[in-house]
Amino acid sequence: MEFTFPFVFAIFLVFSAASTAVVQPQQQFLRCLTAQSNDSASISKLVHSRNSPSYSSILESSIQNLMFDTEATPKPLIIVTPTRASHIQAAVKCSKSNGLQIRTRSGGHDFEGLSYVSQAPFVLIDLVNLRSVDIDVENRVAWVQTGLTVGELYYKIYEKSKTLAFPAASCHSVGLGGYISGGGYGPFFRKYGLAVDNVIDAHVIDVNGRILDRKSMGEDMFWAIRGGAGGNFGIVLDWKLKLVPVPPTVTFFAVKKTLEENAAQLIHQWQLVSPKLPKDVISVVRVAVVNQTYQVSFTGMFLGKSDELVSLMQTSFPELGLVKQLCLETTWIQGLYRGQFPNDSLEYLLNRTWAEKEVFKVKSDYVQEPIPESVFQQVWPKYFNEEEGKYANLLLVPYGGIMDEIPDTQTPFPHRAGNLYKIVYYIGRKQDKNLDFQNYTSWMKRFYDEMTPYVSKNPREVYANYRDLDLGTNNGTGKTSFAEASIWGLGYYKNNFKRLAQVKTLVDPENFFRHEQSIPSL
Repeated sequence: MEFTFPFVFAIFLVFSAASTAVVQPQQQFLRCLTAQSNDSASISKLVHSRNSPSYSSILESSIQNLMFDTEATPKPLIIVTPTRASHIQAAVKCSKSNGLQIRTRSGGHDFEGLSYVSQAPFVLIDLVNLRSVDIDVENRVAWVQTGLTVGELYYKIYEKSKTLAFPAASCHSVGLGGYISGGGYGPFFRKYGLAVDNVIDAHVIDVNGRILDRKSMGEDMFWAIRGGAGGNFGIVLDWKLKLVPVPPTVTFFAVKKTLEENAAQLIHQWQLVSPKLPKDVISVVRVAVVNQTYQVSFTGMFLGKSDELVSLMQTSFPELGLVKQLCLETTWIQGLYRGQFPNDSLEYLLNRTWAEKEVFKVKSDYVQEPIPESVFQQVWPKYFNEEEGKYANLLLVPYGGIMDEIPDTQTPFPHRAGNLYKIVYYIGRKQDKNLDFQNYTSWMKRFYDEMTPYVSKNPREVYANYRDLDLGTNNGTGKTSFAEASIWGLGYYKNNFKRLAQVKTLVDPENFFRHEQSIPSL
C-alpha cells in the first residue's frame, strides 16, 4: 500500500502536535519549579526527566507489582524526589498551573499502581528522601516522615526501646505514607487497633500548597486523611504516632495441617474461635500449595510467654493441638521477621528494595457469618488443585478484640464490629516474557465470584489499601459523580463515603488530587 505525500505530511503534523502538547507543559513545569524554588541549584538535582540517567532506576526502585513495570505502562514526564516541604509545595503549584496530574509514592505498594501510574500526563513525587524519625520514648510518641518504610520505622523504634512498638504491617518495605492513609492493619491490631487509630497529628500540603497541621486543617480533614486512602486530599509530609507497649518476650507459634489432617474442620472451628480470643492473641490462617500439597498454616503471636498461650489455646481451641514445642519465645521484632532475611539480620529492615518482586493480583473480603465447612473441604481445594492455584494463597485475618470497640465512624475505615475475619486473596508469578498473567487473574475472579454467597453483602466490603480496579473506576474526566463512584466507594468506606466526599468538596473542590478510584466531590 502506498501513501501520498499529503497523507504522510498530515500524519507528521499530528504526531508533532501531540509531541509538542506533552513537551510544552513539561518545559513550563520545569521553568515554574525553578522560579518557585528558593534553592534552584539544589532542586535541579532532585528533578529527573525521561532523558536523565537516574530516571529509570528511580522509577523502577519502588515498583512492587511488576504488572506495572512494562514498556506499555504510562510513565511520568518528570520525577521529583524532594528533600524538603518547599520542593513538594513547588511541585504541586507547578503541576496545577500547567495542567499536569500528580502521583505521590511512598513505598510503591499500591496494588493497582495508582501511586506511580496515570493515563494522563503526570508528575511523580517520590518521597524516598523524606525518611526522618524523631522518637520520644518517655512520652511514647514519634514524628515520622511519610517516605519511611515500616521496616525502617520498626528498626528505629527498636534501637530506642525494646518494649515499644507501633501497630503497623508485617511487610517491611511498605511505605508509611500510603499504608497509614488507607487504615493500616497488622499483627498488633486486635490489641491496639489500626495504624490510623494511633495517629495524633500530621502535616499535610493541600491543593493550594499550604502546610497544615491538625489544628489548621480542622477535624474533618484530619478525619479524612486517616483512612480515606492516599491521593485524595493532599500530600502528607509526616505523621505524629502514638507508640504502644509490648512485653520484652512474646510468643510466636505455627501449626501446619493438610486436608488429611482435618485442615478443613480446623478452619471451620478457627473462624468461630479466633475473633473471641483475648486481644493479646492474633491467630492467622494461610492456605497455599506447598510441595504439591494443599496446606493450611495456623500461625500467630501472643503478647506474653508460651506457657500462658498454650494453656489458653488448649482451653479455647484444643482441636488445634498447640503445644510448647510449636512455640518460639523471642522479641516482637525478631519473631516477626524470623527466617525472612539472611542470618535473620534486622539490618535488612533498612533495605527498601530487598524483596522478590512478582506480577500479582490481590482482592479482599470480609466475613460476617461462619462459612460452611464444605467450602473449606471441597471448594477451596478444587481451586488450589488447578494449575493457577499453585501460585496463589489465602490469608484469613481475625477481627474481634479492640476492633469491636471502636465505632465504624471514628475514622473513614469502617470495617469494625460485626466482622469475624478478613480474607486476602493473592496470586502471583515471577516475571517472564512468555507469561500470560490473564489466566491467573481469571482464576482469581472465578474464585472471588464463587465466594460471593459467603461474604459481606450490600455492600460487599473491601479494604481500601488492597486497591482493586475490578470493582469500578472513575470516568477519567475528573468529574465522576458521587453516584457513579459509589459503585466502588461504598465497598471501601460504607456510609463514611459520603462524609469523605463532603470533605473532598471543601478541601479540593476542583478535584486536582485524583486517580481512578479517588474520592469524588459532591
